Amino acid sequence: MKRLGRHGGSGHGGTRERWVLPYADFMTVLLCFFIVMYSLSSVDAEKFAALARALQHSLGGRGSVLIEAPDAAIGPDERFPFEIDRGISKVHDATYLAQIASVQQQVQELMDEVGLTGQVEMKVEERGLVISVQDTVLFATGSAELTSLAREIMDKLGLIILQTPNYIRIEGHTDNVPINTPRFPSNWELSAARSTSVVQYLIARHNFPPERLSATGYGEYRPKAANTTPDGRQKNRRVDFVILSSTFEMVEPETMR
Repeated sequence: MKRLGRHGGSGHGGTRERWVLPYADFMTVLLCFFIVMYSLSSVDAEKFAALARALQHSLGGRGSVLIEAPDAAIGPDERFPFEIDRGISKVHDATYLAQIASVQQQVQELMDEVGLTGQVEMKVEERGLVISVQDTVLFATGSAELTSLAREIMDKLGLIILQTPNYIRIEGHTDNVPINTPRFPSNWELSAARSTSVVQYLIARHNFPPERLSATGYGEYRPKAANTTPDGRQKNRRVDFVILSSTFEMVEPETMR
């Protein structure tokens, strides 16, 4: 005759049935997981942006929120009518994408207003929004002094980019045609002087926070096109206004708080 346990079962029955409780726990966790996945798949852009802002605030307000927006949060293509890498949504949070979409729209309207649409390009890269302005819009040949048209444009462009809380990097670029003047011995000096002129104007004219600005001169060494044609050289002679993403803000030098 078999020996019965305390509950009337076999003496080894309790041991064989111990898997039931862990299995029930696992099924509960799995159910919770699918509920969370379903809720994320149905979140809209505004709710996701609010969540991103709340998490970013709880993390001290610096750095990008480490949550990828679902495709629905990015919105249809008409929300971002300018050139943007489709993989960028995996890098930038929904709040940043909405912010730069607004900036792009305002800059485009400004360029249409002053008749410079073909001389300004905008592109969203991993590092942020890049607004490329051809040098002829801002400077005379071989000069780092802002023209009267440049000052008019900067007065309006400065107010647009001032709306963002991000760091702004001004980058000067040239073609590969050598320059050798008493003031600019090489393209390095010319490109750096031009970016510095823009920074100084933004600070003096619009009281732009200096700690959010930086000036960089790349000379001829970051070309957008081949320097073998006049059109290519023209594209390379430019000033880039880079609204850095929060990811790249983190690598900027810290300031005293």
